[in-house]
Amino acid sequence: MSDTDRHPFLSGLSKHRGAQPTCLVIFGASGDLAARKLLPALYNLAVDSLLPSDFYLIGFGRKPIPDAEFRNSSAADITKFSRREYRADIWKPISEHTFYQAGGYDEAAAYEGLKSKIAAAEKAAGRPLQLVFYVSTPPTVFEAILENLGKSGLAKRGLGTALESKVIIEKPFGKDLASAVQLNSVAARNFQEPQIYRIDHYLGKETVQDLLVQRFANPIFEPLWNNKHVDHVQITVAEELGVGSRGGYYDHSGATRDMLQNHTMQLLALTAMEQPQSLSAEHIRDEKVKLLKAVEELRLGPNGDAVRAQYAAGLSGGETVIGYHQEKDIPIHSSTETFCALRLAIDNKRWSGVPFYMRSGKRLARRVSEIAVQFKQPVSGLFAGDSRYDIAPNRLVIQIQPDEGVTLVMNSKVPGLEPRTQPVRLSFRYATTFGSNTPEAYERLILDAVVGDRTLFIRGDETEASWKLFTPLLQSWEADGRKGLESYASGSWGPSGADDLLAAQGHNWRNAGR
Repeated sequence: MSDTDRHPFLSGLSKHRGAQPTCLVIFGASGDLAARKLLPALYNLAVDSLLPSDFYLIGFGRKPIPDAEFRNSSAADITKFSRREYRADIWKPISEHTFYQAGGYDEAAAYEGLKSKIAAAEKAAGRPLQLVFYVSTPPTVFEAILENLGKSGLAKRGLGTALESKVIIEKPFGKDLASAVQLNSVAARNFQEPQIYRIDHYLGKETVQDLLVQRFANPIFEPLWNNKHVDHVQITVAEELGVGSRGGYYDHSGATRDMLQNHTMQLLALTAMEQPQSLSAEHIRDEKVKLLKAVEELRLGPNGDAVRAQYAAGLSGGETVIGYHQEKDIPIHSSTETFCALRLAIDNKRWSGVPFYMRSGKRLARRVSEIAVQFKQPVSGLFAGDSRYDIAPNRLVIQIQPDEGVTLVMNSKVPGLEPRTQPVRLSFRYATTFGSNTPEAYERLILDAVVGDRTLFIRGDETEASWKLFTPLLQSWEADGRKGLESYASGSWGPSGADDLLAAQGHNWRNAGR
């Protein structure tokens, strides 16, 4: 009896979007990302009948773990972290197809062991399997994994067919332009570009995907989406928490590498790019790259386009919290920024003269990610110059997390006999409109990789275009040390320099998330 016969929820799985029979190999399978995100994502795809009917999972890591123990720990992780209640009958057929390979990421013998595990899975399936390798490890071993997948022959499996191997590479993809170019070179030496899926989980969020729909499926916006009508754009990715137990890692990264260079630049590209020729992955990615290449170089130094800062002690969530230098594993003289704000200019016909402001940081007033497009106010009009009329700029706010939705700020007359006006908000929220059980980003991204849809993944030239903008800034800060590094109280919206960055052009940060 086949798995499909034994488990009705598996019937038709391989038909969804052309998913091929698949063996997913997770490098770093005993790590935090696998436990919190990847394994729960696989479980939820199974709940929704979206995994191939022949689906096998192999964990790969340095720590020796028996197959049975890995299966049990995977079930425990799903129970703890999945957005849905764990059901043994759903996970059981996948668990029976789950194995573990121990070994060093640079040990050729471990990859021979992996090949044996894959061969056993294919024998059990009775047919060849598509291999999808998920590199969920520290970036220090990315190159070793890619090289060994190439040397072992696993990278070239099924090349040019529907079963060709794929590799998903987690961020950070490099730490500057030179390292990104080097990693791209290693990846290209072992895989062809269509096989490579550079992941940015922000692109898997429903509201980020909805940016394309909001922009190009609503023709009322297109005539306004330019420098004639848009005053400025603010992109905020704020975190309420501090570095916590990640201090050792974070101090080698900082807010700019951790958030702005990747997540926030993706939001910028989707907000400002031109309409692609079609919804194909390459047409969409072509337009994103064009936009990133049109961003002007940042002006460095005092009165430049960037502000950096570290959080100090303060009140967060009603509790007193320590400053960055008091966090575990943070050197007392660290100059790593926990906050960065930028003012960007785009050199093209649509956006010339429109400032794009971006900010991201830890220990800010609240957790929120949003894009706010503020339209220009008329310099004169029926309601100008009269104190009875509270006329605000029209503003379109796309909130990505945590309360996903879209808000349009307009002006309306206040009911009554007196002629007064005030701004009002026209809003919809995903939770109330579509229901609250929104798929996690990793569910969408893993499924897309399995079926070969590269739309939400980053191309090699895209990573290099972004690093080309940020590398001079990061090198400048490294040379300056703590010179020019500001501080801000935990629970605030950042340093005064970030306010000055906007004030120089007559703007103010909005109260994000409100």
